[in-house]
Order: sequence, then structure tokens, then C-alpha cells
Amino acid sequence: MMNDIAKEYQDIYKQMRSKFRWQASDQRILMMAASFYIVKGSPFVLKDYSDLADYIKNKSPLFSPMRSHQRFTTAAMLIQRFDHPHEKFETLTHLYDKLVRGGFKKGTFTYISALVMMSDDNKERSHQALIQRSLEVHKGMKEHHPFLTSKNDYPLSVLLAQLDEEIEPIMDQVEHFYRQLDQNGFRKGNDLQFLSHILTMDKGSSADSLITRCLELSDQCRRRKIKIKPMHYPEIGLLAITHATAKDLDQVEAIQGELNQAKWFKWQKDMNTIMAVNFVIREKMDNQMLEAGIYTTMETIIQAQQAAMVAAMAGGVAVTANSSN
Repeated sequence: MMNDIAKEYQDIYKQMRSKFRWQASDQRILMMAASFYIVKGSPFVLKDYSDLADYIKNKSPLFSPMRSHQRFTTAAMLIQRFDHPHEKFETLTHLYDKLVRGGFKKGTFTYISALVMMSDDNKERSHQALIQRSLEVHKGMKEHHPFLTSKNDYPLSVLLAQLDEEIEPIMDQVEHFYRQLDQNGFRKGNDLQFLSHILTMDKGSSADSLITRCLELSDQCRRRKIKIKPMHYPEIGLLAITHATAKDLDQVEAIQGELNQAKWFKWQKDMNTIMAVNFVIREKMDNQMLEAGIYTTMETIIQAQQAAMVAAMAGGVAVTANSSN
């Protein structure tokens, strides 16, 4: 089954690449867009995807990131999450404008934040209330880690703001995870901060048990051929929250190995590790996590992880473009 998933992922990527190889400035953008279909379990239709990507480009302002790399991941996210993605792009742009008027700075990360807001299922909460709460969360993040927190963290701020808790206890728990993992061998930085955010979203396990699982999983990965860098800390979080077993890690290792041998992906080993974990987690959710509460939590965490990947990729693409200029 997992071999079929890896093959489907490669097939979707090849179709995207055949259409957009000269327009996507970094092949990892299309790798990520293709992976969203696999993680969500939705069918891929090249024409629908291409039409929406072109629509986004044509409807966006001249210097908007939506006219370049970001349209490819945005199109994939809109198609898998909504029945009428063209209409939802209009909603996305309206929310983006609201975020900017509310105090968010213009750019890629605010667009991603608008996409995150569209998935908020609290119908009683107004957009304005969520925007204000998100800014308060971002401020709290900045107070704890002023040199780490930036516009990149906007999407996570929106996700954390959706939790039905007071902001101060949320930030205290994030900081607890950060300190404990740092003291046990995890490297300080943005990636550890994001792992701490992911763990905070799990309300079904104690903080100590989650920390223990992260440490054990990190150690197990090191003893295998699963090379863990700080950029993979979020994957450790996903594995910890889903109580990953040795069998799950066997599957991660197998998919990673298959992608590392594939023509298009053999130079993207770090990304292949991320994809392998995400595919195994999705399969695990579909087979085992049937309780609505758990499933919803994991959907939110995967959404956070996707948003962070898009944000990191967008930042990397921007740096590359600036260097070229």
C-alpha cells in the first residue's frame, strides 16, 4: 500500500513538472504541491490544477507572490480543501486584505495565514476577533523568542489562536516544550520552536509523555537510515503525537529509500524524509485514528506543518531570487 502511495506521489509530481517545469523556480515547490494531494487523499486532475494556478496568477496584483511560486502550492491546497476553489481564492484575497488592515505585514506569510483562517471551524468567532487574537499570540511568541519570531510565524500564530484557551497558558506550554527539548539534545532555533507549537496542539497527552516520545523517536531514527536534521523536528512531533511504532519507522525508511532512488528526487533527500513521514502519518490516521477529536487535532497539526513547509520554502525561494538578482 505504501509503495502505491509513493508511486502516486511521483506520478502527480511528473504531471506537474511536465506542465510547469519552466515556471516553478524550485522543483521542491512542485514536490510539496504534489504531496498535498497524497496527504489529503484527493485525486489529481492536471487540467483542474493548471486552470486554477493560471486563474490565481491572472487575478493577482503584478508584484504579488501569487503570480509566481506561491500559486502552485495555493492551488493544490484550495483544490483539496474546498468544493469551489476558484470562489475560495476570492475569499482568500479578501481575508488577506483583512489581515493586512488588522496589522499583519504584506507578503507570502500573510497569504498563508489567510488560508489557515479559512479552515477555522468556529463559526461564532469573527474574523476580526481571530486576527486580533493571532496578533496577541505572535506578540507572545516574540516576547519569548525575539530573535526567532518573524513574519514566518504568522500562520502558526493563527493556528494557535484557534485553540480555545487563554493565550498566556498556551505560550507557557510552548516554552516548556522548547526548554525541555533543548536541554535534552534538540538544537535551539526556529525548527525547535515549531516543534514546540505542534506538541502544544495535542491535548490528549501529557507534556512529559510527549517529550519522552520525541526523545525516543529521535534516537530510533538516528539508529536507522533516517537522518534527522533540525528541519525534520516537526516530523518528530507528528510521529510522537501519533504514537509511531517501529513498524511505522520501517515504512518511513522504506519510502524514504524509494524516493532517494527516484530520478526526480534523488537530490532532495531532506525533502524525501519529510514526505515519507507525512505519507506514513496519513496512512496511520486513515487506518487507526477514527475518533473525531483525535482526527481533527491531527488534521490541524498537518495543516500547521504544511503551512510551515510552504513558508520555509517561500523564504528560501525569495532568498535565492534576491541572490540571483
